[in-house]
This record gives sequence, C-alpha cells and structure tokens, in this order.
Amino acid sequence: MSDPVRSVVGMKILHTSDWHIGRTFHGHSTLEALAEVLAALVVQVRENDVDVVVVAGDVFDSATPAAPAYTLLTDTLVALHATGARVIVTSGNHDSAARLGFQARLLRDGIHVVTDPRTIGEPITIDDADGPVRFFGIPYLEPAIVRQYWAGDSAADAADGRPLRTQAQTLAHAMGLVRAGMAEHPGRSVVIAHCFAAGVDPTVGLEREIRQGGIDMVPVSVFDSADYVALGHIHGRQALTEWVRYAGAPLHYSFGEQHKPRGSWLVDLAADGTVDAQWLELPVPRRLVTLTGSFDEILSAENVAAHVDDWVCAVYTDDLPQTEPMRRLREKYPFCALVQHEPLRMESVEERSYSERLRTAATDEERIDAFLAHVRNGAGATPREQELIREVLDDRTLAEALV
Repeated sequence: MSDPVRSVVGMKILHTSDWHIGRTFHGHSTLEALAEVLAALVVQVRENDVDVVVVAGDVFDSATPAAPAYTLLTDTLVALHATGARVIVTSGNHDSAARLGFQARLLRDGIHVVTDPRTIGEPITIDDADGPVRFFGIPYLEPAIVRQYWAGDSAADAADGRPLRTQAQTLAHAMGLVRAGMAEHPGRSVVIAHCFAAGVDPTVGLEREIRQGGIDMVPVSVFDSADYVALGHIHGRQALTEWVRYAGAPLHYSFGEQHKPRGSWLVDLAADGTVDAQWLELPVPRRLVTLTGSFDEILSAENVAAHVDDWVCAVYTDDLPQTEPMRRLREKYPFCALVQHEPLRMESVEERSYSERLRTAATDEERIDAFLAHVRNGAGATPREQELIREVLDDRTLAEALV
C-alpha cells in the first residue's frame, strides 16, 4: 500500500509510544490529562509539518478498554489525520491486538493499524520527494502465540532446532521477514517494534509482562539494516544508538517517572537514510513530586505553597507512625496520591525472636518495651512513653496492694 508524496526534502517522522489510554494513577483517571497532552502532540505535528506519526505500541492500557478510551483514540487519530500526516499504529503487550485491529479496515486512508504478525514482511510505503520509505510494523510478539504462524518455517527455529521460545529469538525471526521485505521493496526503511532492547534503563514496576534481563532481552543488533527503529515499551526517553530510540510515555504514570521528560522524537529521515532526531517536549498537566522529611516538615507552609497543585508522594521519616496521615495530608495537598512511613532511626534489631526477647525480660516494663521494639522495627519506647508506662505499672501495683 502506498500513500501520496508530501515532503519536499527528506521525511519528517514523529515517534511516540505507550499512550496507555485508560490507565489510572493511584486510583485517579488519567483520561482528561492524556487528552490534553495528545492535543498538544497534534499541534506539534501540525506546526512541524510532520509527514508520518508512528505510535509504537501500548495504545491502550488494558486488553478490554472502556468506551471512553476508544473515544479518545478515535478523536486523536482523526485530529492527527486532519493535519495531513499519515499515522501508523502497532499493538503492544498491553493491547488486545484483536480489539485494536478490528476496525483497521474501516479506518480512513492514511491511518494504518498493524496488529497481525503475518503482515510483518509487508511494508507500508509512503513516498516523499526522494523516493519511497518502507515502514515495517512489528506488533508485540508473544512467542507461544505467534510461533503457530510460522510452523514449518525452518527459519523460525532456534539454533538448537526447537521452536522459538524467547523475545530475542522471535524478534530475530521477525526481522528476518522484514529484511526479506526490504530486499523485495528497496528504499529507506523504518521499523516499529515493542520490546525490551539491551541497554535500556526501565522504570521499576511500569513495564509489565515483558521481563527485563536474561531470556527476554533483545540485542540491539537484531535491528541492524533499518535506517530508523522506533521502539515502545520503556516509559522513559532513551537513545540506544542514533537510529534506535525509545520515545517513552507522553504522561507520567508513576512517581518513579517524575524526573523523566515527556515528549516524542521528531526524526528527519534524509534521502540517504541518515537520521537527525530532535526531542519535542510535551506539557505536564500536573507535576509529580516526592516530599521527604518529618511529617511537620512536609506540612510546612513553604512546602504547601510550592506543591499544593502537584501530585504528591509523601515520605515521612518520624520514628512513629502518624494518625490518619493521608487525611491530614490531603487537607493541605488535595492531590496527595501516596504516603509512606520510612523512619530514619532504625535501631539494630536483635536476631533473637520476639518470643525469646519476652522470655529474657525481667520486668513488665521490659516486656512492653520489647513489644514496642518488635512492632516498630527496633524502636522501643520513647522517654515520654517510658514515663507513662511506669505510671500505669505503678498504679496497677498500688491497686493490687490495696486489694
């Protein structure tokens, strides 16, 4: 399939990924914030006269997205198409390929959704003044599922002759199909894939279902021969080489991402296949901040004035847990999403079990202190608590004496 000529010199490609439409943030919907960010992305496409927008997987956050998620996707694709750009979308590990791809044939000319592994070697061709550019979309490939499509293909076997079992083997086979497509359809080439590539720095807890390290890590060399590789799955911007890049997610979905920029890569693909990539920042609808200190410090007027409109993760370091910390924090920070207690004073805890410490306690006061140390990670009674404990024990002793 081929789309008409647009560019005058080179081709401008906007590389984005991991929209995760429908995802929640600590129980809060992100749909409105994501709609704001995607609207800004559409403006960037128009202002930069982008020829092709590439979305490298994880369009939805779930295999069963709710109706508003489909509405946002449809509205965004229509808006992107209205700029004159072509759009190529591939499925990721969070997407249901069937649900994302069911309407592919109904989409208007210039919007392509790639979800079928059997089409990997068939390029989407878009011409510019310098000739054709072949876009090869590789949807997320689960080895146990996709090996059926290549049954009987000896090239789909691992080196030991067994069927494909890992992401690295599966992506290597997929790139073999891509290279065959390149040979059949000469021209500049862009590959779109969704995976963990060697050398990435993932955000802990965010990139689910494809394991980092070992068996599921894909060597960057797998993608050799493409002029540009637009990757998805990692939520932070990363350039593994000049021509192999992650764009990351357009919205912060975790406090672990709070310091990572949000945006997309504007790639200028020259006539000779060389790449010049420029980072385009996207707006952050609500900043994320982690406040660490004593509970009183976190609630200080200075902190509140600076972060009252931010998403807040409060890490308080007091020795003892606070009463109703989230309620009290939200009175000052309406968007406090997470509270954690991490005491600074962590007294050494004896290796003996709690029951052993109780057996060696000579007095009730020592038994109470042992209990408090047990439930407080080693922090026993404070001086004031020791006074109260002694008063209670003395009162009990006096009462027993009067009986």
